[in-house]
Amino acid sequence: MDLKQYVTTVENWPKEGISFKDITTIMDNGPAFKFAADEIVKYAKEVGAEIIVGPEARGFIIGCPVAYALEVGFAPVRKEGKLPREVVRIEYGLEYGMDVLTMHKDAIKPGQKALIVDDLLATGGTVNATIQLIEKLGGVVAGCAFIIELEDLNGREKIGNYPVKTLISY
Repeated sequence: MDLKQYVTTVENWPKEGISFKDITTIMDNGPAFKFAADEIVKYAKEVGAEIIVGPEARGFIIGCPVAYALEVGFAPVRKEGKLPREVVRIEYGLEYGMDVLTMHKDAIKPGQKALIVDDLLATGGTVNATIQLIEKLGGVVAGCAFIIELEDLNGREKIGNYPVKTLISY
């Protein structure tokens, strides 16, 4: 299935000069969404994922059906102050300033193989911070999976040598 036909490009959003790739038109099409999730499930099996990790919020939307299909757990990565129990945190740089991501301290067990799932690989900042959280907890990053990769933004450089699966590239 050619998933690109289900992506809507919104020009000049969220600001002038940006061509936003909207995946909600994949998500609202049952067969397209199922195909995307199934492709990531196949990849998760290939890399031996034992838990799915998803950054908020679209990582939840994509990662939860994958975890469900694999019958493994899902660990959310959230902005600071959003998780109710003890967390590990990582501060990371944005284009203009800093941000913080957190994960429950008991979300990943030492040696557990985690697959990071998100909607988009752009600059790689969020996924790199997520990698650091998993490793801080003693987990092993088995790979990363995205629906879309914006190749011109060089996100893979920030990820390093971790295996990456993308379903659509721009």
